[in-house]
Amino acid sequence: MLTLKTLRSPKGAHKNIKRIGRGQGSGQGTQAGKGHKGQKARSGGGIRIGFEGGQMPLYRRLPKVGFSNAAFRTDYAILNLEKLSAKFSAEPVTRETLIEKGFLSGINKSLPIKILAKGDFNKALTFHGIAKFSAKALELIKKAGGKVENA
Repeated sequence: MLTLKTLRSPKGAHKNIKRIGRGQGSGQGTQAGKGHKGQKARSGGGIRIGFEGGQMPLYRRLPKVGFSNAAFRTDYAILNLEKLSAKFSAEPVTRETLIEKGFLSGINKSLPIKILAKGDFNKALTFHGIAKFSAKALELIKKAGGKVENA
């Protein structure tokens, strides 16, 4: 019977930690597994990431020019009209119906949606709450008799 006092980790799930600097009886020997002298053998020793022994590090040698808007850009879940026309017939195209039909998954469920005009499209679909459309996609939707309602 499984009780609190009979609980055990599976064999091999737990490995004893290497206790550095705990004397000769620890099995680590005279230098406690740290080798002979040097910065990494000292207490509190070690070097930070990117340190190159005093040489000017690479991240400071390389020029830093230009502008990047990556931190502030808006990512969109991209969908093509061709794929939408294959799975939708008369019901409105909303975020919920797109999730149900498997178009949006993972992080794309929460991203704003953008519709692009790749392929043929000739169904009169109604789009609700879609953030963006390409100019050609809007043209194809209107030509097919569809509507775009952002609310």
